[in-house]
Amino acid sequence: MNLLSQTKLPAILENLNLFIEPVSHCAQAQGFGPERVSEIELALEEALVNIVSYSYPKKNGDVEVTCSIDYENRFVIDIMNWGVPFNPLSTDEPDLISDIPERKVGGLGIFMIRELMDDVKYRFKGDKNMLTLVVNKDPG
Repeated sequence: MNLLSQTKLPAILENLNLFIEPVSHCAQAQGFGPERVSEIELALEEALVNIVSYSYPKKNGDVEVTCSIDYENRFVIDIMNWGVPFNPLSTDEPDLISDIPERKVGGLGIFMIRELMDDVKYRFKGDKNMLTLVVNKDPG
């Protein structure tokens, strides 16, 4: 792995841009166009808002975001926190067919992350949640 950026800060909404900006700059430096960079930023923001909102219900905690290039030349964003264990990939697909008042609340952000990223992985190791977002680089 070739580490490009690493940011560890308190998990508060005020820090969202401090997490997103370095990843955005790394994505641009890797040659991703403006539309793909916006998708990366949106997926990262959705993941971070979930972490800030739900990972630390009884105490404050940190989030660490790294971006790197893996051995397959893919752009990889790892989002780590030490809060409540939660696998976002275990949630049901949201109801996109029913009328809006009939739909269950929640799940759209995770659905969007899955749609925007080429691969999404989760693991809980030791005391750490790790969500990995993978973006394939265009072959051309």
